[in-house]
Amino acid sequence: MLRNVIYIPLSWLYAAGVAFRHFLYDKHLLLSCKADVPTICVGNIAVGGTGKTPMVEYLLRLLLANGYHPVVLSRGYKRRTNGFVLADGQATAATIGDEPMQLHLAFPEVPVAVCENRVKGVRQLAHLVKELDVVLLDDAMQHRPLRCGYTVLLTPFDRLYIDDHMLPWGRLRDLPSRAGKADDIVVTKCPDTIRPIDMRVVDNRLHLPAYQRLHFAGLEYAPLSEEGTPLIVCGIAQPQYLLTHVQEQYPQAQMMAFPDHHTFTRKEIQAIVKRTEAFDFVITTEKDLQRLRATDLEKQLRAQGKKLVTLPVKMRFCTPHEAFDRHVLNYVHENCRK
Repeated sequence: MLRNVIYIPLSWLYAAGVAFRHFLYDKHLLLSCKADVPTICVGNIAVGGTGKTPMVEYLLRLLLANGYHPVVLSRGYKRRTNGFVLADGQATAATIGDEPMQLHLAFPEVPVAVCENRVKGVRQLAHLVKELDVVLLDDAMQHRPLRCGYTVLLTPFDRLYIDDHMLPWGRLRDLPSRAGKADDIVVTKCPDTIRPIDMRVVDNRLHLPAYQRLHFAGLEYAPLSEEGTPLIVCGIAQPQYLLTHVQEQYPQAQMMAFPDHHTFTRKEIQAIVKRTEAFDFVITTEKDLQRLRATDLEKQLRAQGKKLVTLPVKMRFCTPHEAFDRHVLNYVHENCRK
């Protein structure tokens, strides 16, 4: 109760500040511009944990399979560099951020760049990448200086944006009304057991305008073949989804969870290694692996005769994905500069 007494007024103040900023852009008192190339924004209005990276990967596979040349632009959260950086053979999580590094390694044929200023970043990419067809903007809904051509908004099934509150009372970093700017809304992290009636309930509650399309999707983890009991080590938002999935196959699995995008210290690595003495192997995410590569965890585990296993995850639509794919491809085709 005391927490609410403190956080609710702060939440109102935060919402007022966000609303005023949008007002300035809506009235053209602050300038925004549209890129000369197609831009697709994958974003959310809550902090973390909605599945943006799996959705970016889904879109990359879709675009590549249809002959397009996409590029990815991200802010590069918690990187140790500034300005525009294009990933190359020397890139690390420290230079471009963990999620861009994950994408860079998963799609080596796709240029991946980071820049705090998305307008500058898109212009740099358009200049550097001659075959560029479309820019995928990872987490750019709040970046008002750039008007994206197509927006995919993600919201988790168990915490829809209409059920949340503004920071710090809740997890919303933007106004719920901003969802009206999206072309597609994807309800993510849906359970495997979701039923058509569950989808209809969400559809009725969101009450979307006619121009918006609603989709449902879950996370599909790669199968694991290791024997024994694992320790999960991760620094991601809402790690309970990962723990629940792993415990379906390994009921005795336990987790050491750290904050999202966490930089592991030497002392923490030592604590992880000590904890692994009671387990047979360690599971981590592809995102966490990018930061763990800067440590000697894998070396120390090998000395114990244990493996560090990554658990890839993909976006899996619970509703037919053909309509979603078609609208994305139509947008790119109609706006491509070829």
